[in-house]
Amino acid sequence: MRNKGLVITLTLIVSALCVYFLYFTFVSRRVQDDAVRYASRNGVVDQAKRQRYLDSVWRAPVTNVLGAEYTYRDVRASELGLGLDLKGGMHVTLEVSPVEIVRAMAGNSKDPKFNEALRRAQELRKQNPSTSFTALFAQSFREVAPGDRLARIFANTTNRSRGLDASSADDKVLRVIDAEVEEAIERAFRILRTRVDKFGVNQPNIQRVKGTGRIQIELPGVDNPDRVRKLLQGQAKLEFWEVWRQDEFLPYLQQLDEVLKAKEALGGKAATTAAATPAANDTAATAAAATPADTTSLASQLAKKKPAGATADSAQTAQQAGSGLAKLFTMPGALGANIRDTARVNAVLRSPEVRAVMPPNLAFLWDVKPTVIEGQEYLQLNAIRKSVEATAPLGGEVVSDARQDYDQGGRPEVSMQMNPNGAKKWQRLTAANIGRQVAIVLDDYVYSAPVVQSEIAGGNSSISGNFTIEEAQDLANVLKAGKLPAPTRIVEEAVVGPSLGQEAINQGLYSSLAGLVIIMLFMAVYYGRAGLVADAALLFNMFLILGVLAQFSTALTLPGIAGMVLVIGTSVDANVLIFERIREELNHGLQVKDAINKGYSRAFSAIFDSNVTTLIIAVILGFFGTGPVQNFAVTLGIGVFTSFLSAVFVSRLIIEWLTKGKESTAITFSTFLSRKLFQGVNFDIVGKRKIAYLASTVYIIIGFVLMAVQGGPNLGVDFRGGRAYIVDFGKVEPADKVRSALLDDFQNAGTEVKTYGAANRLRITTGYLAEDESAEADNKVQQALLNGLKEFGADNPQIRSTSKVGATIADDIKKTSVLSLGLTLLAIFVYVLFRFEKWQYSMAAVVALFHDALFVIATYPIARALGVNYEMDQVFVAAVLTVLGYSMNDTVVIYDRIREYLHENPKLTFAQVVNPALNSTFSRTMITATTVLLVVVVLYIFGGETLRSFSFAMIVGMIIGTYSSLFIAAPLILDTYGRKEKDRLSEGSETGAPKLSTAVQ
Repeated sequence: MRNKGLVITLTLIVSALCVYFLYFTFVSRRVQDDAVRYASRNGVVDQAKRQRYLDSVWRAPVTNVLGAEYTYRDVRASELGLGLDLKGGMHVTLEVSPVEIVRAMAGNSKDPKFNEALRRAQELRKQNPSTSFTALFAQSFREVAPGDRLARIFANTTNRSRGLDASSADDKVLRVIDAEVEEAIERAFRILRTRVDKFGVNQPNIQRVKGTGRIQIELPGVDNPDRVRKLLQGQAKLEFWEVWRQDEFLPYLQQLDEVLKAKEALGGKAATTAAATPAANDTAATAAAATPADTTSLASQLAKKKPAGATADSAQTAQQAGSGLAKLFTMPGALGANIRDTARVNAVLRSPEVRAVMPPNLAFLWDVKPTVIEGQEYLQLNAIRKSVEATAPLGGEVVSDARQDYDQGGRPEVSMQMNPNGAKKWQRLTAANIGRQVAIVLDDYVYSAPVVQSEIAGGNSSISGNFTIEEAQDLANVLKAGKLPAPTRIVEEAVVGPSLGQEAINQGLYSSLAGLVIIMLFMAVYYGRAGLVADAALLFNMFLILGVLAQFSTALTLPGIAGMVLVIGTSVDANVLIFERIREELNHGLQVKDAINKGYSRAFSAIFDSNVTTLIIAVILGFFGTGPVQNFAVTLGIGVFTSFLSAVFVSRLIIEWLTKGKESTAITFSTFLSRKLFQGVNFDIVGKRKIAYLASTVYIIIGFVLMAVQGGPNLGVDFRGGRAYIVDFGKVEPADKVRSALLDDFQNAGTEVKTYGAANRLRITTGYLAEDESAEADNKVQQALLNGLKEFGADNPQIRSTSKVGATIADDIKKTSVLSLGLTLLAIFVYVLFRFEKWQYSMAAVVALFHDALFVIATYPIARALGVNYEMDQVFVAAVLTVLGYSMNDTVVIYDRIREYLHENPKLTFAQVVNPALNSTFSRTMITATTVLLVVVVLYIFGGETLRSFSFAMIVGMIIGTYSSLFIAAPLILDTYGRKEKDRLSEGSETGAPKLSTAVQ
């Protein structure tokens, strides 16, 4: 093997990285197990106590790797996490409302034509959800007010800084609106990211959905969906507050310190240590939660280092605060605490002692960003002066614009403009606070607290400080958050209960292990010692997949496990290709080592092409898919690379090591069961192609006719919008009976009820109020569900999971699914044309793949007519595209053998080699189909209800993909070559199997 040293080095590096990252997963599980043991009593886990333990070690070292300490936070950031469907939690997709942005830019105009255009644009968007709202508004405005100009509405004081005036053309106005909508979405994203980070959820995930105004958020482990909805949909609250000087509130701190020390002296636990401190006999927790020993005053802590921005009298405050507060306020140079101690500080600030001592107009707010001092992260506390009404002197709605700028010295600063009303209030506020700080607060976190240098008139201000460019841009975005209200609405939602998550873990584990064991046994029985080598490569492949997922901090989900199970089946295909080629060479009389070299060499091109086509599928799924489909695509894509490395290179290293200087008996490629299997195969496959064409056409027509009779395809919530609930009952209840009970409450809207996983578990799907995506509609539908289930009250029905997909996003999902299918076929057409250089190959491959997709789709209504009812959803689309990838693998292997025969026998035509090529690859086709089918059947049996539709589509697809590779893909090329090729086929022999030269037979 060429470049053996490079392969070995690369394998060792990748393996070491995988071990490194998987180690963090092991450490994380160990810490979580410690938390469970700490919080368990008599077999019952106190979840609040467990969470307190995890909070106490969040920023404490929990492991040491090569001399470097890692906190629990570091470990969680690098571990292989679990997705919502395995852990429970909440998935939300929010959409920023462009309507309010446009309305605010127009100064809340009362112009009837403007408001009618907005209303029409909203209606049009329901029909064209993927079209830009700005374009729809422009279209509506032209219809409502032909000849009128947008500048009449938008040329106001607020938009003057954006370059709009009364003479601005409509195109320019629309560009400015588009830019502002995009900025508003980005601001909403930043605000939501900050809120989610402060929510206290481990490994939250927040990302913008490409090409839309949507933001996708995953919160593993949350158990209060209502709180999450309020947190995510609440308006950004931007406020400007006066700040106490530290010498003003210093006496209160001194008094509080005396109270706390007196409490300690009496033998009671002070609030400083009572909050969130684990039991003293738990070594790990005690070490993590320990506070600095009270051997020095807080003043000496402050003297260590003074952070940028700390006020001059911080040291004085700390010095006089006393040793009791030194246990909390450990930040050098300012009033603040180590970030891992903030929960305990909050507990103290909420304690009765603080409420009794502190004045009602004094409140403490944390900085939003930590300050790093000597490798430790600290958060500063800001003393805010509250008014009697507890309302801020100035709100964010007065800010008309803000941007990152530079001062005269070239340092980043922030320029801010206010509207006339805000300018007056700002002038009064700054005049009253010269030499003092004014805090800029968003959602109760302080982003900046600049010192007022002079009275500011006119509403134009600059905020300077030790900013980086990014920090100045962030502050400008914060200030603009109050300028244009951009309300968010939840358009997609899923809540998964923890019990369902544990059930999914078990199902995924069983299906993975069962699939792995079956494949390994099959390979060992069929290929003997070579099969054991393939098994070793397969185990190494699984290790690599998990390690790479951990390296990219990708959460493992149930569809991800499905992707792994599929990789288990398809990764052996490369070894099957290689071993079958080696067996052919051995049958031709070559020595074992020569046969091994030639087998690997000849199989490489087919393996490469089949992996590329699978990667094309994975990339398209990953780009257009969301949620479960995207996770499946990531796992599948990673599996392509790891399978190629393990099957092509690692297995060869092992085989070469086994045969180095040894007899041929050191390795075998068959057993007594497989030695004679598939030998002498000589089917006239091409001769039966017309029968295959007819059978496929009839089957697909029957399927689509049944679909029409059934009222259309049985689309899941993903594609038609609506809400779905998984409900557990105390005993088995017939689905029809539950559906009948719900119809009145759902006002006879489309409702489907079916058994889901367990006999006493039902999945209830309804289109009731599907068009209304508001929180009020969510509550109304769930209340209707509860009302309908009242007659089953004795069975104690419990909602285990909920999901919602708005009509807008459902339409987008349908369009992206069709686009994914179209792009897949186009990409494969181009790749096959590039590799095989004839359009007939590309055309036949794409027709065969389109046939496979139609066949799988047609099977669903046929199965429905037979009483087997599965929905078509996003996961179904992933299954169809995966089937296309598998079918393309088969087709490419056959094409590769045809190309090889034509290259070695230039006098032969396609017609003369097509049947021999199909027959010579028949053993590989059948073995791969068998192994993959076994794995998918295991997935169908053990994978759980979530993947039942996926695995059903895969079972059908595996069979049809094998069939189309043999009877449609290659024969279609012959039919497009013309009459001359068909005549040559009939001349070859009576059976339609032409003779080949001995060299290739």
